[in-house]
Amino acid sequence: MAKRFFDVVFSMLGLLLLAPLLAAAACLVRLTSPGPVLFRQERIGRGFRPFTIYKFRTMVADAPRRGAAITCGDDPRITPVGRFLRKTKIDELPQLFNVLRGDMSFVGPRPEVRCFVDLFPDDYREILSVRPGITDIASITYCDEATMLGQVADPQAEYIRAILPHKISLAKEYRRRSSLLFDLGLILQTLVAVVRPAPIPEKNCVL
Repeated sequence: MAKRFFDVVFSMLGLLLLAPLLAAAACLVRLTSPGPVLFRQERIGRGFRPFTIYKFRTMVADAPRRGAAITCGDDPRITPVGRFLRKTKIDELPQLFNVLRGDMSFVGPRPEVRCFVDLFPDDYREILSVRPGITDIASITYCDEATMLGQVADPQAEYIRAILPHKISLAKEYRRRSSLLFDLGLILQTLVAVVRPAPIPEKNCVL
């Protein structure tokens, strides 16, 4: 109950305070690249309930037809403005609407697409007993995931083989340790990681 109260109050506050930034980002996307302002994609939420996640569009409008589902390295489908939005994580801000609606929480396991969830149904049965979130332990650990995947020959295969299983273990750890105080700590760590990204720890390298 306290977690949901926190989510509602601070998502509303965030949307109000960040309205000028959201408007500016929307205008930049609209003026610099043809296509919709928002990227919409089905993700799997609490109790395996699908929902539509919102982000500012950072790639060309027909990106799905031009390449793989996973984005990595210097993907040519990413627009110049999109690259900035990704680096600063501004592209994630529309998910405040998902938090307000109850699809997501500020902190919780990052929601995946159905094809990845279907690979590990028993694990996700445990993980998705809580709402997915904008950030979690895995988001901080893999804050430079796209660069990591850009260094391998088959990014999607490497994601399924190495990164996704580790993310699942981190999601289970979050579920065990979840509390409002722990969430606040993760939010603070996320803000620090955005402002000052840390080097990728060698143990997380998937080369």
